[in-house]
Amino acid sequence: LSGRKPNSLIDNSVRIFAYAGIAIPSFVWAIILQLVLANWLDLLPAYGRLSLGIEVNRITGLVTLDSLLTGNIIAFADAVAHLVIPSLSLAIGCIAQEARILRSNLIENVNKDYVLNMYAHGIPGSTIFFKYALKPSMIPTVTIMTLDMASMLGNAFLVELIFNWPGLSRYGITAMLRKDLNAIVGVVLVIGLAYTIASIIIDLVVSYLDPRVRYRR
Repeated sequence: LSGRKPNSLIDNSVRIFAYAGIAIPSFVWAIILQLVLANWLDLLPAYGRLSLGIEVNRITGLVTLDSLLTGNIIAFADAVAHLVIPSLSLAIGCIAQEARILRSNLIENVNKDYVLNMYAHGIPGSTIFFKYALKPSMIPTVTIMTLDMASMLGNAFLVELIFNWPGLSRYGITAMLRKDLNAIVGVVLVIGLAYTIASIIIDLVVSYLDPRVRYRR
């Protein structure tokens, strides 16, 4: 809607959100969301992985997965609730950057000659927008998601520290401070594997969005 209606109320709101999301670091968002959603509104838990009194039989070490494997729905719902604020804190900056890129690409593509020609031939506006303007506009946005994932892993340390979350970034920093070489190598391998898988998935998505890019079977 922001790219479809430039300088409208929705567009200005999205731009303000994008500027704020990019300018404010993830750990500041973590403190703001923790203060508003957990302390003031009391909608979500403020820190930790599970509430006091809720236990899960550990199988994989992942609380949400272990609660599903053991059929503990209450623990699963509680674990998901504990994930919301940390996930939002890390995602806001990435979403803001991608929204800004998508908006600029949409405005550019909507005003291209082939799109204006379709409007002149009476093709429905929704068909033109979603099929011929939105799809090519999403290609740069999808491509930058890999870089956003890398920055998210780098910003996760302070967020994990704020929410007392024993995550991968915090484990990696602790390993470096203790000069634990084996742990450092393990963290690097896991991050590299995640980055590689994300890059492959994004390449496949780009090949679907852009008909000029096709991979031979």
